[in-house]
Amino acid sequence: MALQEELEKQGNFLFVYRGHLPILFFIIGAVVLYFTRTENLIFLTPFQDQIYDLLAFSVSLLGLFLRAYTVGRAAPNTSGRNTTEGQVADTVNTTGIYSIVRHPLYVGNFLMWIGVTLLTQNFWFLMTYIFLYWVYYERIMFAEEQFLRKKFGEKYTNWALKTPAFIPCFKKWKKNELPFNLKKALRQEKTGFFLLTIVMFLLNIVSQYSEHKPINFLNHWTFIALLGLISYIFIKILQKKTTFLNN
Repeated sequence: MALQEELEKQGNFLFVYRGHLPILFFIIGAVVLYFTRTENLIFLTPFQDQIYDLLAFSVSLLGLFLRAYTVGRAAPNTSGRNTTEGQVADTVNTTGIYSIVRHPLYVGNFLMWIGVTLLTQNFWFLMTYIFLYWVYYERIMFAEEQFLRKKFGEKYTNWALKTPAFIPCFKKWKKNELPFNLKKALRQEKTGFFLLTIVMFLLNIVSQYSEHKPINFLNHWTFIALLGLISYIFIKILQKKTTFLNN
């Protein structure tokens, strides 16, 4: 099998199972945090440590915001969470966020999980994450682009030639053709926010345990996790009991 076909095959396989990556990443991060937390602490005071935690969480929120913005501005049947059926696209998004980068959702994913990685305060784990993320998602991006090239031909290639794959070029910005769909963004990204808050809450528990401290639940991570849980339940109720989020 030629390398091009092999990369496409690998990318399609990884695309289907990309939702499992955060679970594996959390397990590895928890192990790294437990065994290296005390020797990799950057800050000496609890206040400085809290500020660092909130900055890391802000990076993750930036990634989540980018995902929500992308989803809310994308055309129907594009930029979704489809997994079992493979690639889906009814058109090529070329304006708004897609005018400055070809894969904004994966840029968002990168920022979300690099914020989690920063909580470990482990430089080598951070570097490993960046490397593995690139190897993993490079194949997914390759497979997606092969699919789009075959389906849309010149329309896709003309856009791809002038639009960066992963690092945005803001000077290429073109106004989005579609209004922002808040309901769509809430439907698709509610789980991401919930899981992000839970992962960071659990990592904080691991951190306290690794330092042989009494587990303290009265902190900012508990509040953030409760916010994630309440918002997830609220949106799920709206979806099941009302028609508010159905369009």
